Amino acid sequence: ASSSRTDTKKSKDTAANNAGSLLLDESDPHKLIYKFFKGLLREWEEELAQRPDSVKQSAVGKNDTKTLKQCKDYIRPLFKLCKNRTLEENMMHHIIKIVKSCQRGEFVEAHDAYMDLAIGRAAWPIGVTMVGIHARSGRAKIESANVAHVMNSELQRKYLTSVKRLMTYVQKKNTTVAPSKKVLN
Repeated sequence: ASSSRTDTKKSKDTAANNAGSLLLDESDPHKLIYKFFKGLLREWEEELAQRPDSVKQSAVGKNDTKTLKQCKDYIRPLFKLCKNRTLEENMMHHIIKIVKSCQRGEFVEAHDAYMDLAIGRAAWPIGVTMVGIHARSGRAKIESANVAHVMNSELQRKYLTSVKRLMTYVQKKNTTVAPSKKVLN
């Protein structure tokens, strides 16, 4: 039992080191995004494969396996965009910020970048927006270019969901980070 705890601790340390080792590859942002998330998927898959059969066959174990499979399926379009180098500049900026923040162990900062990417900073009108015959000056801000990416397409929503799951995974794996730098669910 103690050797399995040691192996688990080693794999956690390896995950943290692998996530941090990609910090040097800043010359190609598409490659950085691809390698970071692909590496996390691989580590997560290895971790699930190392579980005892009793855990794999349990309801929680089967659910974890399904979650990983769905995550892999949903993130494929992002990988394709990175390979083809067709990821939108604005989205790439936010995802790079997420990757670098995760590598540094700044998970609150990564979560903020994710929220900017997912729902944006646009004004969200509450209630009735057009009550008179004259347009309000604040109306232009509501319809500005700050709209959220995730609302634009189902594909983007799915791969951003996978990005968030992988952010949560790397946060759980990185045990050396202070609790104040983690996002609590």
